[in-house]
Amino acid sequence: MGEDAELVRALRRVVRGGVDASPTARALVTMDASNYRRVPTAVVAPRDAADVAATLAVCRERGTPVVARGGGTSIAGQATGTGVVLDFTAYMTEIVDLDPEARTARVQPGVVLDTLRTAAAAHGLTFGPDPSTHSRCTLGGMIGNNSCGSHSVAWGTTADNVRELAVVRGDGAAVTLAPGIWDGVPEGLRALVDAHLAPLRTGFPDLPRRISGYALDALLPEGGGPDPTRAFCGSEGTLGLLTEATVRLVEAPRARALAVLGYADESAAAQAAAGLLPYGPLTVEGMAADLVRDAEGLPKGGAWLFVETGGETPADAQARATAIARAADCGDAVVVTDQAAQRALWRVREDASGTATRMPDGSEAWPGWEDCAVPPARLGPYLRDFRALLTEHALRGTPYGHFGDGCIHVRIDFDLLTRPGVARFRRFSEDLADLVVAHGGSLSGEHGDGQARAELLPRMYGPDLVRLFERAKDLWDPAGLLNPGVLVRPAPLDANLRFEVLPREPVGPPATAFGYRHDNGDFSAAVRRCVGVAKCRTTTATAAATTGGGVMCPSFRATGEERHSTRGRARLLHEMLAGEVITGGWRSTEVRDALDLCLSCKGCASDCPVGVDMATYKAEFLHHHYAGRVRPAAHYALGWLPRWLRAVAATRTARLVNALAALPPFAAVARRVGGIEPRRALPRVAPVTFRRWWRGRPRARGAGRAVVLWPDTFTDHLSPSVGRAAVRVLEAAGLTVRVPPGDVCCGLTYVSTGQLDRARAVQRRTLARMRPFLEAGTPVVVLEPSCAAALKADLVELAGETPDFPHARVLADSVRTFAEALQEYAPDWRPPRLERPVAGQTHCHQHAVLGDAADRGLREKAGLTGELSGGCCGLAGNFGFEKGHWEVSKACADEQLLPSVAAAAPGTAILADGFSCRTQLEQLAGVRGRHLAEVLAEALDDGV
Repeated sequence: MGEDAELVRALRRVVRGGVDASPTARALVTMDASNYRRVPTAVVAPRDAADVAATLAVCRERGTPVVARGGGTSIAGQATGTGVVLDFTAYMTEIVDLDPEARTARVQPGVVLDTLRTAAAAHGLTFGPDPSTHSRCTLGGMIGNNSCGSHSVAWGTTADNVRELAVVRGDGAAVTLAPGIWDGVPEGLRALVDAHLAPLRTGFPDLPRRISGYALDALLPEGGGPDPTRAFCGSEGTLGLLTEATVRLVEAPRARALAVLGYADESAAAQAAAGLLPYGPLTVEGMAADLVRDAEGLPKGGAWLFVETGGETPADAQARATAIARAADCGDAVVVTDQAAQRALWRVREDASGTATRMPDGSEAWPGWEDCAVPPARLGPYLRDFRALLTEHALRGTPYGHFGDGCIHVRIDFDLLTRPGVARFRRFSEDLADLVVAHGGSLSGEHGDGQARAELLPRMYGPDLVRLFERAKDLWDPAGLLNPGVLVRPAPLDANLRFEVLPREPVGPPATAFGYRHDNGDFSAAVRRCVGVAKCRTTTATAAATTGGGVMCPSFRATGEERHSTRGRARLLHEMLAGEVITGGWRSTEVRDALDLCLSCKGCASDCPVGVDMATYKAEFLHHHYAGRVRPAAHYALGWLPRWLRAVAATRTARLVNALAALPPFAAVARRVGGIEPRRALPRVAPVTFRRWWRGRPRARGAGRAVVLWPDTFTDHLSPSVGRAAVRVLEAAGLTVRVPPGDVCCGLTYVSTGQLDRARAVQRRTLARMRPFLEAGTPVVVLEPSCAAALKADLVELAGETPDFPHARVLADSVRTFAEALQEYAPDWRPPRLERPVAGQTHCHQHAVLGDAADRGLREKAGLTGELSGGCCGLAGNFGFEKGHWEVSKACADEQLLPSVAAAAPGTAILADGFSCRTQLEQLAGVRGRHLAEVLAEALDDGV
């Protein structure tokens, strides 16, 4: 510990950027998107090249390893390490220069690919390589791995698109590398190449996706060589530290079309892929049906090729796509020209790296053989042999990837938790390496060797060429400090597995409050869902969505900090369970602080490709963290909100409470005592609750289908006008409305504050009161999206199915939104036609859990045009009211909700079905949002 502390002090003396050796900072970078885990001593966020050089100098003096890290989405373990991790995403994120005439850009290593592509698009240009992680991967990481992406059949690998590199070598020299000259390379490298020309000319397989090993053949004199930039690409941070890169930009097609070709299986699709290359496509991507959650829009088949074409005009692009579809030997095909539809289909393909981590039966699958490549013409036979090898080892996996380049991605259901399982992982890896080599392939076709495949490089290159790799490494990095254990002299492929440190036994009920049914009752398995693909680090909500406007992850977009992303929180929970870096267990302050800014929006439950549900994990953590302890004041003030509001209703003191809340001194005291943000206005309590109004109204004699209207806390006590409007519309549609006779509650406020014992008690009491309706099969209409989501998602997990409470699943299945009830039980009813545009926001819980197809249909029937925004309003129930959350809450609203409303034309209907969304609009913009039921009821009353 003394040496570590001295290292940190030394770094802080010379580094202008950040130096962080806290448990949180270290825990966040123990893993990337691979199977591996290594614990660093400290994390440095350099501000510039001088910081990089200074860090390396300090570490060289002490023999401390240094690992470069970008977006942390590497799949072979090369973005993790001991010693010091350099995080380039904090400060070195500048596009230094973009020259449209020369078609080049000069970038720092932390620039996110989509940031560069957006800047280039203004000039009709783009950066060709585009991995599926384009919304969060960095240029530095792409150069380190020699990344490719779906468009490599048209524009090549990253190495094909690099013009110049500024590098700090392992020996500390700051150099510039450029094609055609030896300048900048270490002394002795040219002599090494000259002495081994024969093996360098014959030892490398000739295929488009040969990424494995060092590209020493790029230093040969023929073909315009030497090219040190190409040789440096794919070196995985083992030769030097990149500080700046000049990259080539290509002309982006003015128009694109997408031909989606259906085949019986992935082998048939693979066999056909190479035959499409003469048509000059931009992509030839393949995937099987196992990876597709929703096949809507796809042609018939068990596997598909996604073939993109470009053209000067939409007609040109469509004509090329149509020609390919006609020429392809496929069972079915569709040509898509609509840009939104193309984006939706591409997201299906891009999410495969996450969806592939769960087999169709829900069992786990892992990387490790993520991206080997063979000559495209050999892909069909290779896949057949690959399937046979899986069967031989009793393993399962679903291939997908860049079929046009012969590169295959696959997640396999390895058992990496037990010794026999790990031993089988090794045997399979060795056998598959031999199979790839037998087909003339490369162990890595995109993501690099890292720790996952480097041990097997002698099978591909032979021992002599691997020794040349080692000698080259020693020239660049004499002390061997740059990413040791990776690519050369590697750690064993079955060492440093991230699962080794996790509990051997499941962490589930009764030790946990939630059931984790989709993770075999194991909280540890739920946390393992996060494989690190980092879709939660996207900087726009749209990029995070599979379709339409997305939500995940609003706190990351507001702060830009890894610990406030879904992945960051999952990493901290992983380390909490491991107990090595995060040592406090459920009492961990590091995890508590990271979860504090989680809005519990549930966006990750739908937008994350592997379905991480951080809202549930947060509730579980808070439940344990505060067990037997005094909670924050807001947990009592806001978590117990249903109790307080029932007391106000029972005593009929709403007007008194509102009058006191309007007095600044009293309101200030109430906020301070309740842990409420001082800048928040206290909501007004309705003098007449919805239930009281309901009891006093004449009984309607409906003859239609009976539905139960759920009197949630927010509708009942704070927005009874929404409930009255819903009754008006539902009865106008011919439905018979019923309201439960006693108090019912979904338990949402208790769940969101982690008071799960109370939540379970409330839910079970509610189940007992709802039993007659549930046994009668009466659907339950819930107006508040967050309450509907709680009943759908949390009820069964928390209340469970017991002999005394057998109806949790029945209630969950009975829940309908307002629009769903009209769609399902009054399909022939025609709402009034308003012929007005709409603005507002789809509630984040509706997006994540309920879906909004019925709402879209109802708005269309009513002549309400336009789209609601995505994202999260930022109030998110109790979150935005809690002290310390104002800035993040407001930043979330400023991202999409407030701009969409500010841009709305006069007469636009401002829709916000959630009480939180309406409150946020009122308090931040002075705008009154309304539930869709209110808009329709008003039209009915006006005789529209």
